[in-house]
Amino acid sequence: MSSDRTAGGPQVVVVVGASLAGLLAAAAAAQAGRAVTVLERDELTGNPQPRKGVAQSSQPHVLLHRGLLDATTLLPGLPRALLDAGAVRIDTGTMPWFGPHGWQPSWISSFDVLSLTRPRLEHVVRTLVLGLPGVRVRTGSRVDGLQRDGVGWRVRCADGGSVWGDLVVDASGRGSRMPSWLAALGHPRDEPETVDANLGYASRLYRRPDGAPLPTGIVVQATPEVPRGGLGLPVEDGGWMVLASGYGADRPGRDVDLRQYLATLRDPVLAEVLAGLEPVGKVSLHRQTGNRRHRYGLRRGWPSGLLVVGDALCAFNPLYGQGIAVGAGQARVLRDALGGRRWSSPRVQRRLRRVADFPWSVATGEDLRYLGMTGSASWLRRLSDAWTTEVGFLLMAGDRRAFRTFSRLYHLMGSPLELLHPALVLAAVRRHRRPATAAPPRPAVVASMIVPGPGQAQSSAGRSGPPRARTVSSVSTSAGPSSGR
Repeated sequence: MSSDRTAGGPQVVVVVGASLAGLLAAAAAAQAGRAVTVLERDELTGNPQPRKGVAQSSQPHVLLHRGLLDATTLLPGLPRALLDAGAVRIDTGTMPWFGPHGWQPSWISSFDVLSLTRPRLEHVVRTLVLGLPGVRVRTGSRVDGLQRDGVGWRVRCADGGSVWGDLVVDASGRGSRMPSWLAALGHPRDEPETVDANLGYASRLYRRPDGAPLPTGIVVQATPEVPRGGLGLPVEDGGWMVLASGYGADRPGRDVDLRQYLATLRDPVLAEVLAGLEPVGKVSLHRQTGNRRHRYGLRRGWPSGLLVVGDALCAFNPLYGQGIAVGAGQARVLRDALGGRRWSSPRVQRRLRRVADFPWSVATGEDLRYLGMTGSASWLRRLSDAWTTEVGFLLMAGDRRAFRTFSRLYHLMGSPLELLHPALVLAAVRRHRRPATAAPPRPAVVASMIVPGPGQAQSSAGRSGPPRARTVSSVSTSAGPSSGR
């Protein structure tokens, strides 16, 4: 039995990276009664502001419902603190969503999310974590290596300092140097799994001239046939964060005019809303969006006292909004493991990896459609895709079970097996026996969000979308914001 399999587990924890995954990991360790030091390379201020180490600082962010629940188990005051900081509560069932089939039903209530800018979100979480007993953060500390020191690790920093811990948690994001650190320690270097659909997006903050907040968000989803999409989400202080996204040659460029770009989507609703808003700040671009998952913990001999979480372990296409929720779920796994009777770093690392299994299958399955690789899928995957397309048509027809099933999957609250419920099979049979129904028109709330400008008619708010598209993703049809990490 290795020395890592001990009762009680490690007592001194060092977390590399003070982004959301790292902060939640620190909260998990503190809740389990451990002393925690968080090492962050950026200098952190007392005010919410974008920082160099978070490339997604200027894009829309929400916590999927599962992520909010898991984060709240670690930080019980989190929802109230976010609302006090200006977060906007959105019912993802009634939020206008233009999916592959057209406008989805907007009269079925679903899970709430809290929407706010990434700097404000991080600031609130960091404040709560620093208030926990036994947690401290060292800023301006760039980690440049690990070495064994007794039963633990000596974490070396670029400034010549070091910190000791008997558990090191790497939460340093996509730029993690863990592969190099492991190689320096003599461990084999495995190539990660990758699926990159070449998504790029541009985002900018807007406000109404009168400062009044917009009541909800709007999503216009891209499809493989029209690989451009966009969304707008209300954030604190009356802001509306807008994102335009495209795949491959359709990615927005540095000189993009967001309103003109959004006018080319399958429905120009976002461009019409922007006509009545004023921009705040500059356009931000982001293109590091590929899905990448490392194989940490799968080989024999995974180092004791070492774990990897968040984007350093599994990074997702940010458009699907899964990253924060997965990081929160991994933090919950870490807390439970530290509170368990027996500790094993390899076993915990495998459990951390499994948290990402379902979100990984969703994100990569959807992105493979944009790469034109669905034809090489197994017959089981093609059958699954055909059935989820059928359930997607039920959703468009207003079937509440179909709607709620997709919503539960999107928010990581359910199992894919829910798609096989007998009631959905019966509803699908009945659908084929009835005449086809038209897609719903634009939700009525959209009209209140469009302020007509010169030459722009208010009547455009009643336009309806196309009745159906050729394919539909098993999760992208669900009602809920689809950006954020």
